[in-house]
Amino acid sequence: MTPPPEKRSSGNPAKQSQIDLTVKQQREQKRQAKLAEYQKELARRKRGKLVWWVVGSTAALAVVGVVVASFVFAPAPPTSYQAGNSTGRVIEGVQTFENRSDHVQGAVTYEQTPPAGGPHNPYWLNCGVYTEPQQNENAVHSLEHGAIWITYNPDEIDQAGIDALKAVMPSSYAILSPYPGLDTPVAVSGWNHQLKVDSPTDPRIGEFFTEYWRSQNVPEPNASCSGAIDGPGKA
Repeated sequence: MTPPPEKRSSGNPAKQSQIDLTVKQQREQKRQAKLAEYQKELARRKRGKLVWWVVGSTAALAVVGVVVASFVFAPAPPTSYQAGNSTGRVIEGVQTFENRSDHVQGAVTYEQTPPAGGPHNPYWLNCGVYTEPQQNENAVHSLEHGAIWITYNPDEIDQAGIDALKAVMPSSYAILSPYPGLDTPVAVSGWNHQLKVDSPTDPRIGEFFTEYWRSQNVPEPNASCSGAIDGPGKA
């Protein structure tokens, strides 16, 4: 074991006093240096805590912002209607027909364009939004179950118009699809009832749904509008 260094000493009292003062100064300098280093370490820790506090606060605010945005910018819930709410009310422009309801194979020539009832395929079209034209015979079967079919002329209705039509649709028992060559910008069809309008924002479209959506006067009320055929372009 190495012996500790001997304390400096001198036989001269004056010089010994200088030596003792020098040692004290060195000790004080070391103490001050350690104190300064300790203070620097405390300052570093405070800065670190401040940085983490700022980061944490920013992250928390970001989370809050995301939550708020999810409510503010969330798509509006689907429009709801009461099933079987037919009251016999008169809606201006609605045409009424008498159509057969038998199941057939192959193509059918319909009396209305688009059809609002008549002979149809044994398999119905699953309800939903479609970006491509659909087979009349399958869509008519969906009308037989109480669905409403919104069709639009793709040469006259833009994306904003399509979005407006989507907004008026309920979450089920409704079909939206383009219908090339349609003689009106928008046609809304239920079993034996049809409304043709010039604008996708016409309030009568919503009135039509209120009156005829899931009507109990269709040949097969309450039958399903899913589980059969998905046509092309199902969204």
